[in-house]
Amino acid sequence: MGITTIQLSDELKKKIASFGDKSESYEKILRRIYSLAVKEQIRAFLMDDEGYLTIEEARKELDKKWPRLK
Repeated sequence: MGITTIQLSDELKKKIASFGDKSESYEKILRRIYSLAVKEQIRAFLMDDEGYLTIEEARKELDKKWPRLK
């Protein structure tokens, strides 16, 4: 794994540093932030209800297609 240098404004550097403590490197802080961002993206994906039916809506659709015998 190589090492690279990125340019940040002093303002952003201070904001990133605020997520850690003096013993943590910027790499460690950024890895943690990245991990949290990935988890948030997965959560948002799993919780997205666009295009899905509620259980009640699905039951109504089923009852229309396959009415229950009484």
